[in-house]
Amino acid sequence: MTDAGLRHGRASLGLSFGVQGVAFALLVTRIPAIQDQYGISDGLLPVFLAAVPILAGVGSVATEKVVARVRPSVVLRWAQPLVLLALLGVGAGREMWHVAVALGVFGLAVGALDASMNMLGVSLQRAYGRSIMTGFHAAYSLGGIAGASLAWAGARWELSLLASYLPVVAVLLPVALTGSRWYTEGKGAEGKRPDGTEAGAGAGAGGALSFKLLLPLCLIMTFAYIGDSTVSNWSAKYLQDVLGSSEQLATVPYNLYMVTTLLGRAVGDLGVRRFGAVAVVRGGSLLAAGGFAVVAVAPGAWVGMLGFTMLGFGLCVIVPQTFAAAGRMFPGSSDAAVARLNIFNYVGFLVGSPLVGALGDAWSYRGAMLVPMVLVLATLVYARAFGPETARYGGGHERPRTADVG
Repeated sequence: MTDAGLRHGRASLGLSFGVQGVAFALLVTRIPAIQDQYGISDGLLPVFLAAVPILAGVGSVATEKVVARVRPSVVLRWAQPLVLLALLGVGAGREMWHVAVALGVFGLAVGALDASMNMLGVSLQRAYGRSIMTGFHAAYSLGGIAGASLAWAGARWELSLLASYLPVVAVLLPVALTGSRWYTEGKGAEGKRPDGTEAGAGAGAGGALSFKLLLPLCLIMTFAYIGDSTVSNWSAKYLQDVLGSSEQLATVPYNLYMVTTLLGRAVGDLGVRRFGAVAVVRGGSLLAAGGFAVVAVAPGAWVGMLGFTMLGFGLCVIVPQTFAAAGRMFPGSSDAAVARLNIFNYVGFLVGSPLVGALGDAWSYRGAMLVPMVLVLATLVYARAFGPETARYGGGHERPRTADVG
C-alpha cells in the first residue's frame, strides 16, 4: 500500500465517521418530532428507543461473521447508505409499522457500520504505526455537531421530518458512496500488513481472540458509554430541575459537551504519541470523574456547565483508545475483537439512562451522578490494558515505515 493510498484511505474513512455523526444526531435530536408524527405514546417510546441499540448489537455480532468472508470495507460501503436510507424512511413514514421497520433497519445497519468503521480505523492505525484513531472519532463528533445544528434548524422552522431529512440524505448519500471508493485496509487482500508480514504472525497469545483478555476493555467501553448517555439524556433535565436554570440555558450543557468532545479528540492523537495511551486514558478518566463530581455538588447552573465541560474533555479519548487497544491486544484477530467490543458500546447506552433515572427517582439526581463517576474511575484499574506504548506493534514486528504519512 502506497503512502498516497493510506492518505486517501484515512481521508475517506474520516468522511464516513463524519457522515455517521450527522445521521445519528439527526435521529436522536428529533425524537420528540418522531413521537408526534407517529403518535407513539410515552409508555411505548422506551421500547422503540431500546430496540435501536439492541439491534445494533445484533448487527455488530453479524459483522464479525461477515468479515470472515469479505473485507470490512465492503460491509461499510453498503451499511452506510442503508443507514441514510433508513433515516429517510423514519421521516417518510406515516404508520406505526413504518417507523418500526425503519428503526429496525437503522439499528442493524448502525451496528454493522460502527463495527466496520472501527475495524478499518484499527487496521489503518496499524499501517501508520502511530495513533490516528482518535482523529476518526473527532470527525464523528464534528458530524454530530453539524447534525444537531441541522435538527435545530428543522425544529426552529417547523419543518416536517421528511423535509428535514431528505436534503441531507440527498447530499450525503452520493458523497458517502463516492468516498467509499478509497476505503483502505491496513492489511492486503491476502491478509498481509503493508510491510509484507502475515497479519497473525508473531501475535503469540494475543493473536487468538480471548474474551477473558478482552473483558477489561469491554467494561471500560461500557463505563464510558454509561457516562456519555448520562450527559446526553440527563444534562438538560439536571440543569433545569436540580440546578434551577431556565429551559433555554438547560440546552447548553450538551452542546458544550459535544464541542469539548470534538476539541479533545482533535488533539487526542498528539497526546497519545507524546505521553502514551495509558497516560492519556488515565488522565481522561480522572478528568471525567472530576466532572461528574462537580456536577453532583454544583450550587448553580454555571458550575454545573463547568462539570459537563470537563466531562467532554475527559470521556472523549476513552472510546477510540479502547478500540485501538483491542487492535494491539489481538493483532491477528483485530476485526473480531472490534466487533465484540463494539457490542458494549450499546450495552453502556442501554444501561446508562435507565440507571441514572432509577437512582434519581429513588434517591436523588445529585447522588445518581456519583454512580457514573465511580464507574469512570474504575477505568484506572484496567488502564494497563491500553499499553505498552513502544516502537513495536502487535506481537513484536517492527512498525511499518509509514509513520511519516500525512
